[in-house]
Amino acid sequence: MPLLQVLDLGTVDYGTALKLQETLVELRKRGRIADTLLLLEHPPVITLGRNAKAANIVARPEFLAERGVEVFDINRGGDVTFHGPGQLVGYPIVDLRELTPKTGAVQFVRNMEEALIRACADWDIGAERVAGLTGVWTPERKIAAIGVHISRGVTSHGFALNVTTDLEFFKLIVPCGITGREVTSMELELGGRVTPGARKLEMEAVMQSLTRQWGYVFGTQILWLESLQSLLAGASESEQDVPLQEPEDLKKMRQELEIAPRDDVSWG
Repeated sequence: MPLLQVLDLGTVDYGTALKLQETLVELRKRGRIADTLLLLEHPPVITLGRNAKAANIVARPEFLAERGVEVFDINRGGDVTFHGPGQLVGYPIVDLRELTPKTGAVQFVRNMEEALIRACADWDIGAERVAGLTGVWTPERKIAAIGVHISRGVTSHGFALNVTTDLEFFKLIVPCGITGREVTSMELELGGRVTPGARKLEMEAVMQSLTRQWGYVFGTQILWLESLQSLLAGASESEQDVPLQEPEDLKKMRQELEIAPRDDVSWG
């Protein structure tokens, strides 16, 4: 059975996470790491995909700066979206050529949608696809966004599931460039509902739901990693290789992850 490594990074600033993705994509292309899913949260940030229109950022640059919201132009598909605290972001670094059964770009996105739909169902939240649109929706509102980039068969970027996200931030943009449809979160959809045996809506529990459903949909075995160091440790091509040289900001991130509890880790 194929293997997917999963690493919970806690809260990481967007620029650092972007560099980490770039590093891991190159390692995956060279076969020096296995398929990997990074799970994390970001401080407030707006990203514009390849098809984004600047006009879909409604707020003025000065206002964004006052609120501490960064803006990045990136190479994923899609338009403009927001990432922030309380949102589960997943970055799969996956070689599509090695998936069984063979999976193309469109099917990969559909499988991600299915895993997210099933994860929401674990919490008694009815979610679905909408014809002609990418992402996951409740009957009236969008709960998860998806945007990927594929280079030589290896994926990057991924999905963002609103768990306890402050939805006021989405008023700064036209989410995904789609007008007339609002966004929602798992917290809002639950609305304080309590069902028999219900768990508390915590990020770690949602991660467990998501990864379990990912393994089911993609037919992969899930291996949780303890640290970024454990992910990079096996990346040398041979015992004679010089150990992988991490960019300084990634090295700092790894060191802080190793000494700080998850809830206390943040980079601003």
